[in-house]
Amino acid sequence: MRGFVCICCVAVLVGCASDTDEADTAAGDTAGMPPTNTPATPTAGTISLADVAGTWNVRGMPEGSDSTFTYQLIADADSTWGIKFTDRPDTVRVQVLSVAGDSIVTEAGPYPSTLRRGVQVRTRSVFRLQGGQLIGATVARYTTTGADSVLNIRSEGTRGQ
Repeated sequence: MRGFVCICCVAVLVGCASDTDEADTAAGDTAGMPPTNTPATPTAGTISLADVAGTWNVRGMPEGSDSTFTYQLIADADSTWGIKFTDRPDTVRVQVLSVAGDSIVTEAGPYPSTLRRGVQVRTRSVFRLQGGQLIGATVARYTTTGADSVLNIRSEGTRGQ
């Protein structure tokens, strides 16, 4: 009987651990990814706001969809950032939450979603420089009570002219 109880406890612990790992991955957690050593980063594994200062033309690709959307990311060296969508006159303010290692973490919103009309969204992104591109993983959280209130988005940005 004790053997059966031990096996059940181990099964529960293994099941809980794998659920946590999947949830972190689904939420866009990229902390476990190895740093990328590319010529775009001044020192292997480090990044600064000055490295990404400027205007970036970004293409967003929602996970599980063939659709894409574009925007301009305006990044200053002093953490004053903004997102400019082509179909809107206003600029969405972006707050830089942290700069550490090879990553810059930002948050924006709430603001009107471009993908879901009439719905507010708040985004949290992790950006890295890779091969001269600004590569990002974003988690969009929509103000809705439905089951599809979270969307993962991959992004690729190139420096504007």
